[in-house]
Amino acid sequence: MSSRARWPARCADRSFDGSPVDCRPEPSGRVKAMSLRADPRASVRAAVIMNPRSGGGRVEQFRLVEVAEQLGARVLLAGPGQDAGALARQAVSEGAEVLGVAGGDGTVSTVAAVAAESNRPLLVVPAGTRNHFARDLGLDIHDPAATMHALRDGEQARVDLGLVAGRPFVNNVSFGVYADALLSPGYREGKARTLASVAGPYLEGRQWVDASVDTPDGTIERPQVMLVSNNPYHIATPRYLGWRFALDGGVLGAILLKGSPGSAPPPLPRLVRGMAERGATPGGEGLITWSAPRVTLHGETPAVAAGVDGEAITLALPLTCEIRPGALRVLLPVRRPGLPQEPRRPRPPGRLSPRPHAG
Repeated sequence: MSSRARWPARCADRSFDGSPVDCRPEPSGRVKAMSLRADPRASVRAAVIMNPRSGGGRVEQFRLVEVAEQLGARVLLAGPGQDAGALARQAVSEGAEVLGVAGGDGTVSTVAAVAAESNRPLLVVPAGTRNHFARDLGLDIHDPAATMHALRDGEQARVDLGLVAGRPFVNNVSFGVYADALLSPGYREGKARTLASVAGPYLEGRQWVDASVDTPDGTIERPQVMLVSNNPYHIATPRYLGWRFALDGGVLGAILLKGSPGSAPPPLPRLVRGMAERGATPGGEGLITWSAPRVTLHGETPAVAAGVDGEAITLALPLTCEIRPGALRVLLPVRRPGLPQEPRRPRPPGRLSPRPHAG
């Protein structure tokens, strides 16, 4: 399958120094790159926040500190007593014009919030374990050092940012099994084991998200699993299950798992195996999917456990997830893999595609 560079879909109309940027498409269809001066010391002031513990030590493995410093960037290391968000705000207060972040999706999300708030471009360096946001930006997740060359010759794009109860997220907010796994002792040390220990009761209907969710099919009471993403996930084909082929669509994606009244939802292994083998279909067994600018959860309990970009948190009810179109500026290397063309599977007879919901 051929690959094409899908980003940037939108371009900021000003460069770092305030001068206009030509955002007209090149003949190739890609937005014209905004090039920085060849000597980084004479151009932008960049600060890169790095989490050395992310991804099993990818910061050290790929010598990211040295690469960043060679490109003229200042490096700030996050860790115990050194919060990534606080370091990003410190960098902005000290004059950083670009914020970079090398770490997992949780670290990326934290620094992205500061970048959006301060209107600074964000350089995402894929130094975590999964690197979902970097992958969906079309970056080379196998060579994080290559991404940092955007500091020398990069181009900007605007992408959406999700919000849950006012807290930004770049990937998703999960309620239910994954959220409870995040809150379980030992999750960081044994993710698969912890997830398995809490999944069974949820998928057997003995545990649930203690909230109600407004969907296009009406209000669903106490679903087993609820996932809200910054732009919809692809679930139609197995090869690209869980990818996002756009981050500027201006809508959230929602996936809800709920069994029929009086019966348990499908066992988790069967559901996952079926999605891996066939993809998933809206209206399939126990599954509801839709897209909307906002998703609301409410209920009689005061709060609900959630995982925000992989970080555990407790959120007060009622709560609203919403999308902020184009709220985040990202700085991308001109040379990057891009995203493949999104595959489309034939529509099964009598089944409809995910429908927008006014929310």
